[in-house]
Amino acid sequence: MKLSLSNVLLLVGLAFVAVGCDAGQSIDGVDITNKKDLSGYERAYFASGCFWCVEAIYEHIEGVEEVYNGYAGGHTDNPTYEASNTGITGHAESVEIYYDPEVVSFKELVDVYFGTQNIEQVNGQGNDIGSQYRSIAFYQNDQERKIIEAKIKVLEDQGYKVASEVKAFDKFWMGEDYHQDYERKHPDHPYIKAVSVPRLKRFKKDFPELVKKDK
Repeated sequence: MKLSLSNVLLLVGLAFVAVGCDAGQSIDGVDITNKKDLSGYERAYFASGCFWCVEAIYEHIEGVEEVYNGYAGGHTDNPTYEASNTGITGHAESVEIYYDPEVVSFKELVDVYFGTQNIEQVNGQGNDIGSQYRSIAFYQNDQERKIIEAKIKVLEDQGYKVASEVKAFDKFWMGEDYHQDYERKHPDHPYIKAVSVPRLKRFKKDFPELVKKDK
């Protein structure tokens, strides 16, 4: 659930910090236009809750060169953080992953995607509630679709009710500058400490073979 600064202050002192994925900043959205040259890498797109959390996880994977936060899966052009938060744009907070397929496969990225979220939660992750936080596995070709669907079948055979959408990738809209590398730049933010860091630690525990050596 997206909470205002006043909401956050009211929750100070509680054992569980239910702070939404919100920096409490009123900064106009400015798209990143100077992305480094990543032409030699493959791309993958996922949405599974707050993009701060998802970005941090994938940036710790060996073979992933860069991760950007943004918006995908909606029906409007040039979505902003504020607009996507209303839910009316249809976009979900998403990540764009640049990776080396010789080091890490798309299948492994999919395994991490399903293994680092509540796969049964509809329209949200934890206390981040709304369609902007829904889970979407995007595919860019038939092979990727088959990999995603095969993973879902395995999970459903295990008894899970998978809530993730499987959707053809259309366009990734770059998020605002201040959302990029948020976990790394703001380690003391209440949401990062209460939600992002525990989620990252679970990834490291469950996928030790994929974690970068210097992480």
